[in-house]
Amino acid sequence: MILYDHPLSSYGQKVKIALREKGIAFACVLPEDFGTGRQDTDFAAANPRTEVPVLIVEGRPIFDSTIILDYLDERWPETPLMPRDPMARARQREIEEIADSQYEAVNWGFGEILWFRRAEGALADDLRHVAATDTRVLQDWLARHLGDAQWFGGETFGRADAAVAPMVNRSVHYGLGPAEGSPLALWHARVAARPAVAETFAEFDAATAHMASAADHYRSGGRRREYRDHRLEWMIRSGGMPIVQDGLREDTIRFSWPG
Repeated sequence: MILYDHPLSSYGQKVKIALREKGIAFACVLPEDFGTGRQDTDFAAANPRTEVPVLIVEGRPIFDSTIILDYLDERWPETPLMPRDPMARARQREIEEIADSQYEAVNWGFGEILWFRRAEGALADDLRHVAATDTRVLQDWLARHLGDAQWFGGETFGRADAAVAPMVNRSVHYGLGPAEGSPLALWHARVAARPAVAETFAEFDAATAHMASAADHYRSGGRRREYRDHRLEWMIRSGGMPIVQDGLREDTIRFSWPG
């Protein structure tokens, strides 16, 4: 089983955590054409969006991290990441959706400033402030849903934990982690100690060590950035992209976005 992946991808990390929790053997492959925009490659044939992760099972691709997790639980039901109760399952999916959309967008935007230097000076300061504020709001929401439980599913590690773990861990890396000693910080310590998560986080840490030259690499045109709808929404709301209505520009372009 092959997983097309990039170690910095929070979506890829979610899938790797699930695979490792279930004890499923797999090999990670970083597509050579990842980020090039090419559509004539095996990777593009596996996922027309040319995004990771993509799981290759007996030569057949499955893309989108949520769909992959659905497949894993249906294919290996003896080690479920979802509870049996329908309401509990709905709660897990809600938490995963917030992690995958709103939280990921904030993390991504902060990374664009930290790693890719997409804004500098006062604009960068403003965007970092927005990201920090949004992160606190999201962490407060997660803390309320965690409550006094060990895991987001109660007493058992589950799908919501796998989805949230890469998001909170990236915030910790950015220096925006939950308050020390808070329930969410204690949860992060517990989840990071799980072997499946620890291995995945170690891969993330190793990849971040090579990000110093990332901005120059992308500015050279060798790679292209990916913009999901929730990422664009965050940039517009944060003042980093133009807002156009009825053909009239209401805001100015504040980021310099090559490619």
